[in-house]
Amino acid sequence: MPITPVNVPRTGAPANPTLAVLQARFGEAIVRTEVVWGESTVYVSADALHDIVRWLHDEPSERYDYLVDVTAVEYRDADRPIEVVWHLRALAHRRFLRLKVELPKRGLLVVPSITDVYTGADWLERECFDMFGVRFEGHPDLRRILMWESYREGFPLRKDFPLRGRFSRAEQLKQALAADPEARYSMEELSIAEAFDSLPEDMKARLAERSAHGEMQEGL
Repeated sequence: MPITPVNVPRTGAPANPTLAVLQARFGEAIVRTEVVWGESTVYVSADALHDIVRWLHDEPSERYDYLVDVTAVEYRDADRPIEVVWHLRALAHRRFLRLKVELPKRGLLVVPSITDVYTGADWLERECFDMFGVRFEGHPDLRRILMWESYREGFPLRKDFPLRGRFSRAEQLKQALAADPEARYSMEELSIAEAFDSLPEDMKARLAERSAHGEMQEGL
């Protein structure tokens, strides 16, 4: 039975065995590794990120079959890079692994999308894009998910985002009213067929394409 670890040291705890396997297989693409409070983190190059995630998912000896989260971290230190973070679990092996890619704040914030490996990455990547401005190259529908699509004030979880927003309260209200969210919703109960028929044509095409490739099947 699984046992919750106790008295875990900040450093020096045993590493996830996957770390050594990744270093042997991917070489210089593994920038560095660390184990803090018993959790293993691997810093990887952005170019190799997709190949590494695909291998971790497909390799029978690893089988990281559960994507927990995709997020980012920005530090107050202006010279410290932004970290894009992926949390993976191999349920059969009871292993947890954290992947990170470091991106310079003054450069392009672009990493590969992993939606073709984990379908569940779709909305997670959109949230990270919406809040931090990280672009996931290859994402099938990368657009805001928490803020409205015409939101122009930037990315709310970036350190340079002002607490009151970039625009005046009057301009914020004007933008919110212009979005007219009530026009997008109905109090009438719709059948699944009616709801699908009301979708924009581009969204219907994306759903049809995913269905044709089996991405909507349970377990993908």
